[in-house]
Amino acid sequence: MKEIMQVKNISKEYGKKGVKTRVLNNVSLEIYEGDFIAIMGPSGAGKSTLLNLLSTIDKPTHGSILMEGVDITKIKNDKLSNIRKKHIGFIFQDYNLLDNMTLMDNIALPLSINGKNPKQIVEKVKQLADLFGIKEHLEKYPYQLSGGQKQRGAAARALISDPDIVFADEPTGALDSKSSKELLMSLKKINEQKNATILMVTHDAFSASYAKQVYLLKDGEISCKLNAGDSRKEFYDRILQLMASLGGE
Repeated sequence: MKEIMQVKNISKEYGKKGVKTRVLNNVSLEIYEGDFIAIMGPSGAGKSTLLNLLSTIDKPTHGSILMEGVDITKIKNDKLSNIRKKHIGFIFQDYNLLDNMTLMDNIALPLSINGKNPKQIVEKVKQLADLFGIKEHLEKYPYQLSGGQKQRGAAARALISDPDIVFADEPTGALDSKSSKELLMSLKKINEQKNATILMVTHDAFSASYAKQVYLLKDGEISCKLNAGDSRKEFYDRILQLMASLGGE
């Protein structure tokens, strides 16, 4: 099994000397190809900070993050942007689709920028759009789409370049329950059928129950890890129980 990322004892502190706040404390985990990981925890547990560190948006105070044996915490910004472009996909809460482009062009954008063959681009967009259930909306503009359709389009765009890992930051946060379920089912399908590697930060136990593993953060540390069983409903119940025991949101 290919290792995508190895996180070794990372800590993150904010503030000046003498008045420092430690948000993460010696967090370690390994991410393998085909993983679908949800990071959960109470407010202030360090979920967003961990996502920012792993996705190269921020750098840890201590520790290392290895991708293909290279410590990405030691790489300079110009090379980091290249790593983001080639190896990392992002799904944000607020879609970030361009209003003056069709959904087709929005999804195709990462490949178009890299000068890929137009016919191959169209074929790949249609294939992904089919998996996300938005094929019939490809000629529409974002203002003509529902929130759920826009978010599935954003997810397809994040995956169009076949990144090594996709980071999803509260991807269902702005969606209603039906749209959330459609997005999560699509992410689960893409994980199972395309072996896509996904790390999702969420406060929502329902969303987390679609993942294969759930890491619970508390006070900046990994409190425990849950592995999914055969039943998503049973996994959801276990997550709820654990969050309750941690005094979750």
